Amino acid sequence: MTVSRSVLAAALGLCLGLPAAAQYVGVLQSAETMDRGTYKLMVAPILAFGKNGADNEFGLAARGGYGFTNHFDAEAKLGFFEHGTFVGADGEWWILRGPRKDAGLDFSLTGGLHWMFGKSGTYDTMGIELTPQFSGHLNKNWELCGALDVSFESIKDAPAWVDDKFTRAHLTPGLEYHVSDTTDLEGEIGIGLNDNSSTYAGIGIAFYLR
Repeated sequence: MTVSRSVLAAALGLCLGLPAAAQYVGVLQSAETMDRGTYKLMVAPILAFGKNGADNEFGLAARGGYGFTNHFDAEAKLGFFEHGTFVGADGEWWILRGPRKDAGLDFSLTGGLHWMFGKSGTYDTMGIELTPQFSGHLNKNWELCGALDVSFESIKDAPAWVDDKFTRAHLTPGLEYHVSDTTDLEGEIGIGLNDNSSTYAGIGIAFYLR
């Protein structure tokens, strides 16, 4: 009985320690926050690449945000995937600004919460996110972006003998193209940095209402 329970615990621990790759909605933004009083809406297809024999998974992410000051904004996030639905919110603080608008190096720090409501037999999870990010303008239209996206996850209602805590970490190089004063294109690759983090790719379009 002891051996059987140990085997079962190990199997459950392995399954729960490798949650579905669908929990990625990406960073998909520069280190600049929205201008004060600006609304944002973004949609982005996301492709998570399967790991350890798992299939690739395609999903759709959406964001809505508002600029509360010229240094701080907040966003609500949704993601729709085969194995679950992602719901989250975050706030971004623009700490370091270039010497003038659309020039120089920018740095911001984003923190937030998210939930993944599993389906098809997968568990629900909750995570706390922390994302330091740099970006810099290559010219008037192109901006090079990079972030370290870390989330501290917990699995809801996991069996008592299973480790229900794990960490995800991604290095996310990306590009932003400024189409107009009301539209940006965003693209990035999220490179998984540990066993719990699958690599993903995303490209999105953001609209701004000022």
